[in-house]
Amino acid sequence: MPSFSFAQLADRSIIRVSGEEAQHFLQNLVTANIDEIDRTGAGASALLTPQGKILFDFLIYKTDAAYLVDAPSSTAADLLKRLTFYRLRAKVDLEMMPEGTAVFAVWDGTVQAESAITAVTDPRLPALGQRLVGPVAALEGELGTETSDLQAYDAHRIKLGVPEGLKDFDYSDIFPHDADLDQLGGVSFSKGCYVGQEVVSRVHHRGTARKRFVQVQSSSLLPEKGTDVSADGKSLGTLGSSTAADHGSIGLALLRLDKVRQAKDNGSPLQCGDAEITVKLPEWAEFALPEPDTAD
Repeated sequence: MPSFSFAQLADRSIIRVSGEEAQHFLQNLVTANIDEIDRTGAGASALLTPQGKILFDFLIYKTDAAYLVDAPSSTAADLLKRLTFYRLRAKVDLEMMPEGTAVFAVWDGTVQAESAITAVTDPRLPALGQRLVGPVAALEGELGTETSDLQAYDAHRIKLGVPEGLKDFDYSDIFPHDADLDQLGGVSFSKGCYVGQEVVSRVHHRGTARKRFVQVQSSSLLPEKGTDVSADGKSLGTLGSSTAADHGSIGLALLRLDKVRQAKDNGSPLQCGDAEITVKLPEWAEFALPEPDTAD
């Protein structure tokens, strides 16, 4: 049996960004620092609206000849169209990689895959494992037949507390801080201007991010994505994706941290549909709940 788990991420597609001005083009457009991606080989990132909300989120990989943008398949064509819109006269080539190109995730171990175009440690969180891009047939031949499915990978991601666009939140609805993108290495606060940068920088430097994705746990099954999380009949936020876990289930939820603190201070139980839940911050989180209110 293999000493690792792996799954083809059939819901991901790859956009290839190449040309002599590709680095400059991306650096002035997306949230990540492309200089850092050049150094490390991979990074999380997003393209924002001018108002600073996430229009698309994705991973970027640096190869010798190009940047590879790993994005949800359902919106990859829209992302390519938007990148083309911003290209103007820049010397940049943009194309969707052929249909036979696949993204694989490998976790609980590592592999050496000679057929991979690129193989990197997930730049958001090393515990997520590796991301491999390459010809699907060749990679399947190297990795073996005992593959996990996409649901198994999502369970792995949820248990580590890492949110993803479309699975946990809708595009154009939330800011990078809400999606913990600043915590997962996907936002640069030093590289200069990009679309939506002014709003994101203001939130960061003023420390005004009140909503965050956190983990929620329940002894029963959690309801569907978008279900309201509440305490004392007041909304704290909404549930994202969830999965079965030992003795119940675990999920991701976008919650107002100040309202979670208030509920804790009041001893009020948190509800998500019919499930009573507890809130847990991901182990990698550098944010915390607000301090208890000690005012008389």
